[in-house]
Amino acid sequence: MAVTAPAFETIAPPAASARKRRYTEDQVPLGKVLVRMLAGFIVLAIFVLPYVIMFFGSVKTKAQIRSVDPTYLPTEWHWENYINMWSTPETPLPQNLISTIVISVFATLIVLLVAMPAAYYTARFKFPFRMVFLFLVIVTQMLQPAVLTSGLFRQFLAFDMIDTWAAMIFINAAFNLSFAVWIMHSFFAGIPKEVDEAAQIDGAGRLRVLFTISLPLVWPGIVTAIVFTFVACWNEFAASLVILSTAGNQPLSVALTKFVGQYETSWQYVFGVSIVAIVPVVILFMIIEKRLVGGLTAGSVK
Repeated sequence: MAVTAPAFETIAPPAASARKRRYTEDQVPLGKVLVRMLAGFIVLAIFVLPYVIMFFGSVKTKAQIRSVDPTYLPTEWHWENYINMWSTPETPLPQNLISTIVISVFATLIVLLVAMPAAYYTARFKFPFRMVFLFLVIVTQMLQPAVLTSGLFRQFLAFDMIDTWAAMIFINAAFNLSFAVWIMHSFFAGIPKEVDEAAQIDGAGRLRVLFTISLPLVWPGIVTAIVFTFVACWNEFAASLVILSTAGNQPLSVALTKFVGQYETSWQYVFGVSIVAIVPVVILFMIIEKRLVGGLTAGSVK
């Protein structure tokens, strides 16, 4: 008896034209793409134009800036303004830059060291009045140094810390801690508890789970906290103006006002210092942005 092989029905792959047709149907029309690109360039120009004007003003002379018939582009490019502003008699600008870096870096480090375990604990453990505690944390964000300058001055005067970097480091850290805690808390709460439990079953303790498992997963939140805290410390003005009296201890935000006098203003130096003050923040974002995507999955696989 002859056995015949079963007949299999062959399924032809979809035609390339059909795939191409379905692909093209899902695309945004070219007109909408152009409109969105045009809108994006307009928004970009609105935000970038002030910095461009500052840059052009930084390479002009005082006479060109105050000219009755001003021009956007300088008639002569005076690059020496970026050299002369470091030795002006108004303020010791190199010391002001060092002061700004020291205050911003150490305040950011303190915020991270305190905010990470606090956010992890509030996200992972239930304790009495937990929501009240979180509410009080976010309420402190409503209080700014400009409102409390007189009280801060009397407090640090009692501690004999007036006109010191340590005073401004503690002030900046205190006023930026609440935002960092809330940002990291939301990221820690978004991690499934099963991830921590699996690590604990393998013998990892709480600290090891926090630093080797959870932190890489909440890296976007850490980046957000770092950028926000550093920029806020870098731009802080009111408390620095009251607490720091020595010209060399003052940050760039306060030193910038020394070029604005009652009868005369050195606008070329104001623009130049403003451009210099922007550069470190841009560099910080460029360095951290490279590690942002990698932190989304790092630490989730054993």
